[in-house]
Amino acid sequence: MPSPPFVDRGTGELDRDQLLAEAIPLGKLVGLFAALAVVPFALAFLLGGSNGVLGALFVVVGQFVLAVGTGIVLIYVVARGIQLAEA
Repeated sequence: MPSPPFVDRGTGELDRDQLLAEAIPLGKLVGLFAALAVVPFALAFLLGGSNGVLGALFVVVGQFVLAVGTGIVLIYVVARGIQLAEA
């Protein structure tokens, strides 16, 4: 029977190296979409918030980027979890 992911086979404790190896790419993916979303939100802020039509459009674009990023991160987490469970 394979050992559960993130558990050291010898000691039965959490394998911090494996946790870190999985957390770094996930953090980079989250950071990428957060950085991409900052651009339209900053443009909306500079154009006077959501009062104007152009500002509201940039707010919607920023929210769309965050929604798509959330979906991609969730798909990554599920796919990676399946890979780890099969290993």
